[in-house]
Amino acid sequence: MAHCEVCGNDYDLAFYVETQDGARHVFDSFACAIHRMAPICEHCRVQIIGQGVEVDGQWYCGAHCARAEGRAGIVDKV
Repeated sequence: MAHCEVCGNDYDLAFYVETQDGARHVFDSFACAIHRMAPICEHCRVQIIGQGVEVDGQWYCGAHCARAEGRAGIVDKV
């Protein structure tokens, strides 16, 4: 069994997530994986579960928050 790195639960159905840089993470649920891995919007601070918008290495939950931070030309749909 493996221990979830977020909640510490020792769970026989834990799963692993490997990132592009080779880091390996273990979680017992998608909720714990989201808590640890999801980027956070630079404006409203919500965890970004869906697509999000990346501008110059910073993440926003959508075009509205990107524009609120002064990012120009960002749209949710074209």
